[in-house]
Amino acid sequence: MTRPSLYDRVAEETASIVIRRYSTSFGLASRLLDASVRQHVENIYALVRLADEIVDGAAAAAGLATVDAARQLNELERETEYAIENGYSANLIVHAFALTARETGFGAELTSPFFDSMRTDLSATEHTPASFERYIHGSAEVVGLMCLRAFLQGGEYTAEQLGRFESGARALGAGFQKVNFLRDLAADFENLGRSYFPGVRVDSFTEADKTRLLDDIDSDLRISAAVIPELPSGSRRAVALAQGLFAELAARLRATPADRLVTARIRVPNPVKLRIAAGAAFGRKPRA
Repeated sequence: MTRPSLYDRVAEETASIVIRRYSTSFGLASRLLDASVRQHVENIYALVRLADEIVDGAAAAAGLATVDAARQLNELERETEYAIENGYSANLIVHAFALTARETGFGAELTSPFFDSMRTDLSATEHTPASFERYIHGSAEVVGLMCLRAFLQGGEYTAEQLGRFESGARALGAGFQKVNFLRDLAADFENLGRSYFPGVRVDSFTEADKTRLLDDIDSDLRISAAVIPELPSGSRRAVALAQGLFAELAARLRATPADRLVTARIRVPNPVKLRIAAGAAFGRKPRA
């Protein structure tokens, strides 16, 4: 196996910083991955976060107009495609992502839907059921599939096994995204003018709305939980931890009155996160 160049190592070190600074939950889960798998997941997360900053974060804070943010996002997609094809980018995070894409075997079939969903955030403020389904696929399910390529690298699996793994990865990504949308319902509406869930509005959010959304989320988490025990040992504990953290958050959202969900951001306390992490580390069955 070819030793990574100094540039490759620096690129991946740069990507690794991103997950630890941006997400305590995913950063905690990534520590349970085998080292080689961990780096791939951190490379993927870093590019996803970079795109997200263009549509929701640093670009807006810098005062970029929507048309300029769209141009930046298009350039990032072109640079990502070029790096996957040619193995090099002057952008360290893109370079690290391309290393993972090339080694684990994915390309535009997963990156194109992702960037399409990111572009949606620059223009759409409400979703129809069809556009929401497309958005969830591009913003979350394909990211789960990217990570799955890293989890399964080097193994041999039947078509049936691959189908189950892919179904679980899509469901886990979708469940994570929907939990985040529900937790951030008020902030997304007030700060970004967005309503992700079709037909759901902050000013008329009811217990029935909350229950319907959480029933759908719980269905996604049940599908993903059923597949976790079959994952390779190098990724199983980390995925169980991520599953457990989001299942706990979903349970706390369900226990919170609807009128409070639209005024407060519900979190999983750090001691609870550590308890769930300990359970995952010792192989405790993930919560569905």
